Amino acid sequence: MTSAVKSQKFSILFDWFDQGGDGQLTHDDLQAMAGLFAGLAAEDDHANAAAMREAFEEWWQLLLKHGDTDGDGQVSRQEFIAVMEANVTSPQHFEGAVLAIADALMKALDTDGDGVLNRDEYVRMYASLGVPPEHSEEAFKRLDRDGNGVISHEEFSTAISEFYLSADANAPGNWLIGPFTPSV
Repeated sequence: MTSAVKSQKFSILFDWFDQGGDGQLTHDDLQAMAGLFAGLAAEDDHANAAAMREAFEEWWQLLLKHGDTDGDGQVSRQEFIAVMEANVTSPQHFEGAVLAIADALMKALDTDGDGVLNRDEYVRMYASLGVPPEHSEEAFKRLDRDGNGVISHEEFSTAISEFYLSADANAPGNWLIGPFTPSV
């Protein structure tokens, strides 16, 4: 059973992924998200752009296979929330479908190879993904756990894991894509 906190986060994620705004997730929606993420890589960074596209395709295949319960080729909000809890966030799928995107994204954005994202890089990244700067600036503060002014690969991975896996309403990772005020 999905916790209320996870349901709320997955509902927020659904709205972010629903690029067509029609209340249904389709292959086109996930391809559009993949394009946004891949577009953050440098023009010659084909490896990380491809890794993000492949991970989103894997995610779509999981959604379709395990979540499209009515067989219409789309995933409704209810189907999405159920499949996220039961399949996408399960250990055998989470790394390939979610953490693979985070890893490729971090590598693509860390152009100087120092293993961290500063505030400007983080805010710029999320602005390109449709998250308003005022949301990503607050998220940055919460995700920079050691307060050193940068988000390390480990801090970013922890935030991703918390967003998708934690039922703790106060987990900093809940702010990954914007404000999170639990309704529980």
